[in-house]
Amino acid sequence: MELTIVAAVSVVAIVAVSAISRRIAVAAPLSLVVVGIALSFLPSLPAIDVDPKIILDGALPPLLYAAAVHMPAHDFRRDFKAIAGLAVLLVVLTTVCSGLLFNSLLPGLGLASAFALGAVISPTDAVAASSVGKRLGLPARLLTIVEGEGLVNDASSLVLLSSAVAATTATVHLWKIGVDFAYAVVVAIVIGVVVGYANVRIRSLLKDPVMSTVASFVVPFLAWIPAEELGASGALAAVVAGLVTGHQSPRFLAARDRLTETVNWETVAFLLESGIFLLMGLQLKTLVDQDDVAGLNPWQAVGIGLAAAAVAVVLRVLFVVPLVALLRQDAARGATNKTQLEQMHTKITDPELQGRYSARRLNRVVEEIGKRIADIDFFVKENFGWRGGGVLAWSGMRGVVTVAAAQSLPDSTPFRPQIVLIAFVVAGTTLLAQGLTLPGVIRFLKITGDDPVADRAEYGALLTELSAQAEAVLDDPDLVRPDGRRYGAEVLDRAREDALVRSGAVPPPEQDVAPPDQDIAPREQYRLLMLRILADERAALLVARSSGRYTSRVLGRAQRILDLREASLQQITDAD
Repeated sequence: MELTIVAAVSVVAIVAVSAISRRIAVAAPLSLVVVGIALSFLPSLPAIDVDPKIILDGALPPLLYAAAVHMPAHDFRRDFKAIAGLAVLLVVLTTVCSGLLFNSLLPGLGLASAFALGAVISPTDAVAASSVGKRLGLPARLLTIVEGEGLVNDASSLVLLSSAVAATTATVHLWKIGVDFAYAVVVAIVIGVVVGYANVRIRSLLKDPVMSTVASFVVPFLAWIPAEELGASGALAAVVAGLVTGHQSPRFLAARDRLTETVNWETVAFLLESGIFLLMGLQLKTLVDQDDVAGLNPWQAVGIGLAAAAVAVVLRVLFVVPLVALLRQDAARGATNKTQLEQMHTKITDPELQGRYSARRLNRVVEEIGKRIADIDFFVKENFGWRGGGVLAWSGMRGVVTVAAAQSLPDSTPFRPQIVLIAFVVAGTTLLAQGLTLPGVIRFLKITGDDPVADRAEYGALLTELSAQAEAVLDDPDLVRPDGRRYGAEVLDRAREDALVRSGAVPPPEQDVAPPDQDIAPREQYRLLMLRILADERAALLVARSSGRYTSRVLGRAQRILDLREASLQQITDAD
């Protein structure tokens, strides 16, 4: 009964704090941590000592998977250089530098344990940064880099942590760490891809959206568990499975399945994210008491944690400066190469080449050149300078994974209670100090969001393209119902009108249409015809997505419109 009461009160507190946070314009994770810290010092509150496996093996897989599902694969690919730099190189740099700091400030800790603590504090938390950025309208590309970094750096830091822990009991060479890291990444990617494709293929056979959603809840663990058992990165496997699922689900899963899954996963992610941030704050008093019991000085841990947080922030700022310069250089180089690519595109599409090479090979080359041109347009259009770099540098908040990873250190680790408190101070300081000031930094740097006028124009062009596909279906002289009979004239007119209303096109002149067989009511004919049109429009949308000519936010908006329309048509049959 006590556990039930605690769970119920926690959910009510999460909802209340989140609602108040929206009213006072503060990111909910920050408010939950503050509330948790305040509650932890209540005399009546029992000690909060959570098994770190609950966080690392229970909450982290679904959180990473849920975030990765909504991460556009094309955006992740385009900014992989920046994401990999922040999630791998910066993590290694932070681990080494902070490890040396800990080794000098805590004599007797040992270099291996110091590097383990450095790996613990190295990963950033994407939840807080993205929640602040979305509320303030940060550009989509900056959000993609921040969220992508948060998805990948947990994997790199946990791999480094395991290597450092192993070094506390045996000699570990640098080359072995590199080999172990490469192995963990490759195996995790393979497992993630296999699980992701199997996920969408198997769930496409289920005709019930509730069953499909329930099946999706086990997917992150199906990727995480085998990867961990094979000595690979379970975090990366869950992320890859989510990326593959999100990219392939429009091709294989029904609209109702995707809409139901989205709502349910948003609820699960909200509870998990909010719960672990509240739990993070609730642990503070317990961590201080553990230091007192062990005869350690908690204030020393606070001082070392503040120093480590400052080092982590400075290292991130120093790392972002050349990173932004490199991204701007890539954009400038791409703009120069665009002319050459366009000339290549013109030569390849020359009719004289049609007979020299197979049509399939030419189409593949043309598509590849088109994608590279679209990538260049994206880098030029979505380019950000030192202002965006300033926001990126100040978005390095740590989170609950840092505390849980510290708690996972072996009990034999020297100064273990103090190490856990140091990790909490680093996470809490960066989370609150940077999280609360990030809105001011964004306003001071005058960062503007995505151009709504350009987005509307792009969205209109995409709708026109989809409507043209609908017109092609309606103008097909061989268009018949599934039973082989023709559609009614009024059904065709209504479907054509609906397609034209979306694109703003002018209706074509009336044409004579042969009378249909009237064994199916016009309502059912319209439903069947619109489902056929939506299927063709979805195929056209996937082609447009592959070409890279439209931004992910515009594609996502169009995808949701098609999903809602398809789901409503499917519900007509269910209601009947």
